[in-house]
Amino acid sequence: MVATDAEPEQSTRDRILDIAMDLFIEQGFDKTSLREIADQLGFSKAAIYYHFQSKDEILLALHMRLHEFGRRAMERFGEAPATLEAWAMLLDGVIDEIFENRRLILMHQRNAAAFRLHHADEHDEANQDMEEQFRRVFSDPAVPLRDRVRMVAAVGTIMGGLVLSGDLLKDVPSEELADLIRDAIGDLLVSRPATRRSPRRRSR
Repeated sequence: MVATDAEPEQSTRDRILDIAMDLFIEQGFDKTSLREIADQLGFSKAAIYYHFQSKDEILLALHMRLHEFGRRAMERFGEAPATLEAWAMLLDGVIDEIFENRRLILMHQRNAAAFRLHHADEHDEANQDMEEQFRRVFSDPAVPLRDRVRMVAAVGTIMGGLVLSGDLLKDVPSEELADLIRDAIGDLLVSRPATRRSPRRRSR
């Protein structure tokens, strides 16, 4: 099977990745064979080899799907004004993308050991890029400290949503869980009077 133009080839490649993702979620990377992926698609094993040389290449391609999602989010973080209002709008869009990619995130969670074993370098590079982008934004002295703390907490809520949207709350519908995360971020980023705790008196 040889694709006659770029569009059918890309479509076939995406179908392979989609089926592989489902199988990796259901039974894990190690327990899934190329033969099973081919059978699910109604292909020969040779047809899979036309697009991917190995099961490991399929795993890398799925990793790059998530990496691309993270890259787009990071670009928006870098471009957005460092204000609570701008970040509320930005994170709202990120939440949409998280739940559009919910199964991809679940697949990564269930196959974390395989990703660390086979693609540790790509994983580490993506994490370093993300950390550098956040470090640049959150260390900007032009942004009030109170706002930076709220922005950090809001990003933490998003990261928690990435985890929760996988196995922990897998039975909660995506739309409902997304709305609950939006509510939590709204609580963090809405403007409120600053509060201060009274300093504790030392006991004698």
